[in-house]
Amino acid sequence: MTFSIVARDPQAGELGIAVQSKFLAVGAVVPWARAGVGAIATQSFANTSYGPQGLEFLATGLSAAQTIARLTAEDEERDQRQVGVVAVTGEPATYTGSACFPWAGGRVGQHYACQGNILVGQETVQAMAQTFEGTSGLLCDRLLAALAAGQEAGGDSRGRQSAALLVVRARGGYGGFNDRFIDLRVDDHPQPIAELKRILQLHKLYLFPPDPHDILAINEAVARELQVMLTATGDYKGAVNGNYDAATRDALRQLSGRENLEEHWFEDARIDRVVLDFMRAKIPTQ
Repeated sequence: MTFSIVARDPQAGELGIAVQSKFLAVGAVVPWARAGVGAIATQSFANTSYGPQGLEFLATGLSAAQTIARLTAEDEERDQRQVGVVAVTGEPATYTGSACFPWAGGRVGQHYACQGNILVGQETVQAMAQTFEGTSGLLCDRLLAALAAGQEAGGDSRGRQSAALLVVRARGGYGGFNDRFIDLRVDDHPQPIAELKRILQLHKLYLFPPDPHDILAINEAVARELQVMLTATGDYKGAVNGNYDAATRDALRQLSGRENLEEHWFEDARIDRVVLDFMRAKIPTQ
């Protein structure tokens, strides 16, 4: 009742997993990853020890296939298990036990492994693979695109309930203190993938650094628009005159702090387009 993809982006140094299931809080069970080591999805009567043990095997230099062989050899209920593994280098691997409920199976590509069980059909795994291969951009976006394609192709035959996205990279976590670059979960929702996409956009807004292409100079028109919006929020008390003065800048700084937008703050007369779009969507001015 679960389908997942484990994958890597060698250029970005990222490893990740995306998963959806007709199961409460699938993100607490299936995805495991460690920067510089690998990523693992353990599912179908999931043996959660596959996660930490598998990462330890990968860290010693075992390949993805060798890691799966070690994990399943020590598991008397291996026939009920399903697991996908990708290491930093080498061919990824997927395993589906003979007792997994149909449809169950997987597919491997150069930088990914897809797998699922209790699916409507094999089209789910095929669509995930084709979409991941055909999508460019950030690993997090490619993983979610593949997951959405799997759902569109049929998905879990029992329905949907939860989804999760985990991406790791060295010092990628908040403040650079760990490797959890993205760790997002939708535990119970009628449209878990759509909700996961929405939360990922918020994660990007709050925690991704500004894209240089999105940095705008605050000209008179933008300053006037900011003053109107900041008046509506109560942060600005001055005249709406298109002058980006100290009072307007202080009001924008106050709103940015309140909305957790500090990563996108500039002391000079510039603004990140994503902040401006966020304000336009959030603040009624009529």
